[in-house]
Amino acid sequence: MYTVFVNATIISQHRLYNGGVAVDENGRIVDVWSGTRPTMASFKTIDAHGLYLSPGFIDIHTHGGGGYDFMDGSVEAVCGGCRKHLEHGTTSLLPSTVSSNDIELFESLECIVKASHMKENMPEILGIHLEGPYFSPEMNMAQDKKSIKNPDPIEYNALFERFPAIRIWSVAPELKGAIEMGRWMKANGIIASIGHSNATYCDVERAVDSGYTMLTHYFNGMSRLVRKKAKMYLGVAESGFLFNDLTAEIIADGCHLPIELLRLIYKIKGSDRICLVTDSMRAAGLDQSESILGSIKNGQRVVIEDGVAYMPDKSSFGGSIATADRLVRTMWLKAEVPLTEAVKMITLTPARLLGVDGMLGCISPGAQADILLFNDNVDIMLIMKKGKVLMQKL
Repeated sequence: MYTVFVNATIISQHRLYNGGVAVDENGRIVDVWSGTRPTMASFKTIDAHGLYLSPGFIDIHTHGGGGYDFMDGSVEAVCGGCRKHLEHGTTSLLPSTVSSNDIELFESLECIVKASHMKENMPEILGIHLEGPYFSPEMNMAQDKKSIKNPDPIEYNALFERFPAIRIWSVAPELKGAIEMGRWMKANGIIASIGHSNATYCDVERAVDSGYTMLTHYFNGMSRLVRKKAKMYLGVAESGFLFNDLTAEIIADGCHLPIELLRLIYKIKGSDRICLVTDSMRAAGLDQSESILGSIKNGQRVVIEDGVAYMPDKSSFGGSIATADRLVRTMWLKAEVPLTEAVKMITLTPARLLGVDGMLGCISPGAQADILLFNDNVDIMLIMKKGKVLMQKL
């Protein structure tokens, strides 16, 4: 039996329009139209009552949520964190790790792989985002400084051979061996991302030439313009504007980056080169005053105020507690980016980055029926995953 959405405000890549969507019993979109729906022999109707109909959100950088961290070392923790993000519209994601000792990292990666086979009320795990351990000590932020090191080809080859689900790897390109690693990542189909880096423009230029195509949580954990003996040198942040092929992650929670900077990044990079990410820790989706950043065994205490986690001394942020709906809400209602563009940055753009566009990130015939309905405040009212309604508040 077909499922047919009617009276929806459909969010396409370039415009909003009133219409409907038909989904078949195999969980695929088979028709999209404006105006009145066509006649179908057998179907179940969902009246959207004018709500926005969007592709499911795709978060390529999240560390957990709902009280769970993906470094906790259990399948339960991975599933728990994923399911909390599903409640807020994330139908596909990349669980992300942090710099840690090998035992903790391997245990966490094995649990992510096992969780990727779980299907019940789960977003789709599209792979793994490794954040570290090849980072600049000057830009470690909340990363474990004891685990940070230079790239080792024996080490990263072995890790990828054991965990071929790695899709994105964040690395500081100025480190010894990082340019060679960039070429290796490109050759192995891994998206190489510049992150936690103290690089200069020349380092970034070499990185781009060797295969780096992304910027991890843009403007956070990266070098800025500096003056050395009267001369000025661009950091990663400014350099990122000059390389059109670099796609930027931005944590659009309204805290990690001021609204004015969100507008500037959007104005320069555009929606084709921006992925909205939560970069969330375990407190995402919860109402708490404190939490643990990192694994439950070896993490550090953080305090939560004004919609963001801080280190206990308030010297720096201790992680995002955002969910995907909040990112869209911030970009649309606060940064005043058109809704079509805000949604594109967490649907079609990450889908293209991962090479799954056409299947995910769009409302078009042939695509997988990962569909959301939300209101003017981006409150999620319905979640459909692969044609199955998982949550409905209509």
